[in-house]
Amino acid sequence: MSEYSGILLTFLFAGAIAGTFIFLATVLGPKRPSPAKSEPFECGMRPFQLPAGRLTIRYYLVAMLFILFDVELVFLFPWAVVFRGLGFYGFVTMAIFLGILLVGFVYAWKKGALEWQ
Repeated sequence: MSEYSGILLTFLFAGAIAGTFIFLATVLGPKRPSPAKSEPFECGMRPFQLPAGRLTIRYYLVAMLFILFDVELVFLFPWAVVFRGLGFYGFVTMAIFLGILLVGFVYAWKKGALEWQ
């Protein structure tokens, strides 16, 4: 259990720093509300209508797909760094990974999940 104490201490220290900064920002930060700051921001122009209703599910679906594929592609960088040390096995495993990723992308594309209407 003692080998995990350094990790726990790091997490506690990071949480304490983040909590301190948030607390100091709320206590020491300027608070000057005005009607202009209370209005919803829309490209620097006066809003022509107030937002009504909810966003469609398609908006959230496209956002989740973007995050999913973006995060999965982040795994390519560490693989590329150690590519020579992995040899043929590393190439095959990454080919399988990219194949699964490509199948998911094609499936989402065929289902029309990437179409913005």
